[in-house]
Amino acid sequence: MMSAAQTLVSRLEALQCHFTWDLDLSRSLLLPCRDNLLDIGTENGNRWLGHIYNLQGFIQYRLGFSGDAQSFFNTAKQAFSQIKNADEGPWLVVNYGNLAWLHHSLGDQAESEAYLSKVDALNTKYPSSSQTELHPEIYADKAYTLMTFNGDINLVADYFQRAIEMQPGIREWNSWHVLALLYASKHSRTGLEDDIFEKMRIAQEQDPENLYLAAHYLCQRAMRGESIEDEARELATKVLRSPVSSYSGLKPLLWVYRKYISVDEAIVLAEEVLKNHPDERYLKRRAALCYYEKRVFCSEGPPKKSMLDRAVSLHQEVIALYPHSSLMRKIHLATIYAQSHDGKAKAVRIYQELLKSYLEIAGQQVLFNSYAKYLHLQKQDRKMSIRCHMKAAAIPHQSVFRKDSIKVLEKIRDRGRDRMCGEIRKCLANLQEP
Repeated sequence: MMSAAQTLVSRLEALQCHFTWDLDLSRSLLLPCRDNLLDIGTENGNRWLGHIYNLQGFIQYRLGFSGDAQSFFNTAKQAFSQIKNADEGPWLVVNYGNLAWLHHSLGDQAESEAYLSKVDALNTKYPSSSQTELHPEIYADKAYTLMTFNGDINLVADYFQRAIEMQPGIREWNSWHVLALLYASKHSRTGLEDDIFEKMRIAQEQDPENLYLAAHYLCQRAMRGESIEDEARELATKVLRSPVSSYSGLKPLLWVYRKYISVDEAIVLAEEVLKNHPDERYLKRRAALCYYEKRVFCSEGPPKKSMLDRAVSLHQEVIALYPHSSLMRKIHLATIYAQSHDGKAKAVRIYQELLKSYLEIAGQQVLFNSYAKYLHLQKQDRKMSIRCHMKAAAIPHQSVFRKDSIKVLEKIRDRGRDRMCGEIRKCLANLQEP
């Protein structure tokens, strides 16, 4: 016969909430996720605000800040009430489940039991339309969570699809379902399919205030050869008037500028937004990337010292502002230094420090792939470059960096002229699937 404590744990484990969703809880992912959630902002009108506070609470709990976690969970409930214009509803099942787990972990079993009872009451009052399916609010919450935690994007799309089929007409679900389909297509060799493109068009018409979706739709139209310069500039004026947020559409819009208009105009736009909000770290992050691409990918001769100094100072600021997710920005800074006459020693120093630092496997892969390119392009050390590509390829973690290193190695192998072809063949033959 199960004890009361065992029964409580069993009920907790049966909940649908962040504590039971088998999320990647490595510190190297939790900290960047926390940064990303902070960059979304908390402006009124964000339909995901309740979910965002819920996620922030869960992350704070996993990082050891239970007091902050409870505060975020309570704020999430308030946000849901304002957004849904109702004091209760099925959208609170996940929130109450989180609070039940939190109080259990704090040793307050009576409060944990109280929240379990609230979950039971909500499930009884707002049952799913199918005994074999979750409630659509839970599917949407689970999809949004997995998207934030870099989970299986195909599963994200599936959860949104189920939510929409069971409860159609909710704009934010439809918009984010389309974005999930877009992200999933980035890993497809065939690109964005016509039916997904049409879904994007419809979603954008139905959700015209979603500038993030509008910017992504503009990207796809540009990729199909449409002339979008005027619309991009018109969208830029809307972004400039919008509250600072990673959902403002600035990131994909700047990509459109850099790719289809000019990097210089992208820099002007980034600086204009930053001028309006000089202390916003997210905007500094976006501006730094524009300067990096201007410095690295534009062959217009040596840059002006003022532009190089701005690129360096922005990267240094962003590295300090995002201390827990600064690997790629440090690599970008090293790349900028490596291409300047008096910065080569600084580039060497950055890579030496990174190679000595502790990185989880995903970070190691990024570093080896980037260092291989640095060795090849800046040091002309082909042998060590190949060895770093082999190290990146050998790490069983699927990423664009691994794919890139494998592609480089395959090209060298197929040419058959390098002395290391034997080692390369052996490396490629022994690759493990993630």
